[in-house]
Amino acid sequence: MAIDFVTNQEIIMAARQNLPQNVWHYLTGGAESETTMRRNRSGLDSLAFRPRVLVDVSNVDATTTFLGSQLRIPVMLAPIGSLQSITPEGGVAVAKAAEGFGTVNFVSSVTQPSLEEIASASRNPKIFQLYVQGDLNWLENLLIRVKQSGYLALCLTVDTAHYGHRERQMMDRWLPPSRRGAGYEYRAGLTWETLDAIKQIAGLPFILKGVATAEDARIAVDHGVETIYVSNHGGRQLDHGRATIDILPEIVDAVRGRAEIIFDGGIVRGGDVLKASALGARAVAIGKLQGWGLAAAGQAGLVRVLEILESEIVTTMGLLGITRLEQLTPAYLSKVQPLDPVHEMSAFPHMPGGRLL
Repeated sequence: MAIDFVTNQEIIMAARQNLPQNVWHYLTGGAESETTMRRNRSGLDSLAFRPRVLVDVSNVDATTTFLGSQLRIPVMLAPIGSLQSITPEGGVAVAKAAEGFGTVNFVSSVTQPSLEEIASASRNPKIFQLYVQGDLNWLENLLIRVKQSGYLALCLTVDTAHYGHRERQMMDRWLPPSRRGAGYEYRAGLTWETLDAIKQIAGLPFILKGVATAEDARIAVDHGVETIYVSNHGGRQLDHGRATIDILPEIVDAVRGRAEIIFDGGIVRGGDVLKASALGARAVAIGKLQGWGLAAAGQAGLVRVLEILESEIVTTMGLLGITRLEQLTPAYLSKVQPLDPVHEMSAFPHMPGGRLL
């Protein structure tokens, strides 16, 4: 499919044209006042770069690795439920885009098609994301399928004990397919002991998604968690939470190298990726931007999202005076006051009317 998007802003505009209002609100909105979601953006906008000059940047390498897998850029594809509402191929389109570009995708346990179909759709490494929807017998049967399908790791999401008050969806009187009949009583009962049991059953590298405090990060590594996934669910769960970029440094300090750290929350620009890298994230994951790419042009639209991010990352690295991601440190950042009021589209100043509600 030939597409000629030159910015991710154009991709978002195309996605808005293609999606019905209720699916747009599901993908783009946050919980209650959307303060957490806006703080994610504000936190990134509150960091300015401190570039170095007279450095040979004729060859810039933006690659990295995660759990032994090569990433073309430090960007993975976050788990998204109900992908079939965004693109007919659902998770298969994501898997094929990840393989075509050269990255890892997370596969949500509440998206379609089946975990086996998504696993077999491409050869790139994939991580299975788990929402607990049953007892230990249910978990054992599911995790047998996950291991037989060759998933690289298991990611347990733990910030959805109750479904957030996502008022855009509520006012649409619409629930995504993933929400219909979901077993929230099991998620509400999760404990650290449950985590231990799931980790033992899985026998896979273990990622804990939804960590938002240093206290929980320390407990997680004490329980043998190999990867801490710093996330506030894109501001879609707890309102009035902190920006994940503000949480990241305290978690890096708490973990002290005992686990890898990945990150999401408001990432829509290559510069956002590098800010997280400078503060200690091994890689970031994109959710909303992934969905917008799929809505704009399916698999090809998502590949184009990643290509545009890559161009922004490489350009920004060169202008910062670095050639490899490991050269980034907090010394390349400085705290500043954001220039403009923050909303879900404020990273794209040329959006017609400023926002696409």
